[in-house]
Amino acid sequence: MEDWDDLRHFLAVADTGSTLAAGRKLRVSQTTCARRVAALETRLGVRLFDRKPAGYLLTSDGAALLGAAQGAADAVEAFAQAAESRARAARSVVRLTASEIFAVTMLAPVLRDFHDARPDIRIELDTSDEVRDLAAGAADIAIRIAGSPSGAGVIGRRVADDDWAIYCSRGFAAARGIPRSIEELRGMPIIGGGEEGVWRMYGEYLRHFGLVDSMVMQHNTSLGLLAAVRSGLGLSALPCLVADHEPDLICCFRTPQPTRGMWLLIHERSRGEPRIRTVVDFLYTRLVHATQRDAGQVATVTT
Repeated sequence: MEDWDDLRHFLAVADTGSTLAAGRKLRVSQTTCARRVAALETRLGVRLFDRKPAGYLLTSDGAALLGAAQGAADAVEAFAQAAESRARAARSVVRLTASEIFAVTMLAPVLRDFHDARPDIRIELDTSDEVRDLAAGAADIAIRIAGSPSGAGVIGRRVADDDWAIYCSRGFAAARGIPRSIEELRGMPIIGGGEEGVWRMYGEYLRHFGLVDSMVMQHNTSLGLLAAVRSGLGLSALPCLVADHEPDLICCFRTPQPTRGMWLLIHERSRGEPRIRTVVDFLYTRLVHATQRDAGQVATVTT
């Protein structure tokens, strides 16, 4: 194989069913995607797709090669992540992955203070919605929300509980009042959305209480929910870890929910790396203080 990158285009087209959708996924043009797939077919001497009006359909040969292509692409990605992890160690760089809503609110001043204290260590902040593989070296430290985090060799500390509640802005409260129950919430404008995992739970919450028809806007991120509530547009469920520290927001009421927590995670092989341990200790101390919750216990997470 002369160009491993062609496998990404093949896999993206197989996954999405079209070069247009695959191009969007890979952030390249449709023409580039189609050209790379055609070039791969020419080099292999195998037709991978049937071009139909409805899109690209895998041929029998393409379907037979799909598993091997995915395995090869995974191996290349694992190699690249492992190499990048070693390069970060040489540069005194620590890659931290966290949800955007936490990164731009409670985490921002913590990272500012860390830089002041340790300017020799550079933080790379990754706010992707994708869960990064700590074992593969895709990130050094992860801040994740979970009931009980999983992952082979992952160890971590529970920083705080992740409770959610219904919030509104002070301006909204002055104009419409503060609902203190589900019944009082009915008929008021609701803002829906959040990342895929968040919206799955939040959407079920709205359906359970018959509030879907009250939804006036839907955002695709939790940060969008926060911004919309700040604007006074309506009410939304938000993480208390963030919203309780927003001076312009008012907590209307809490409802029972599954117990989840904010976890600070690393891979066990990183336990002895000074640059990573320095960042973990600083983050843990500051985040526990910021959330005003009891410190969690160190726990080894097993699969």
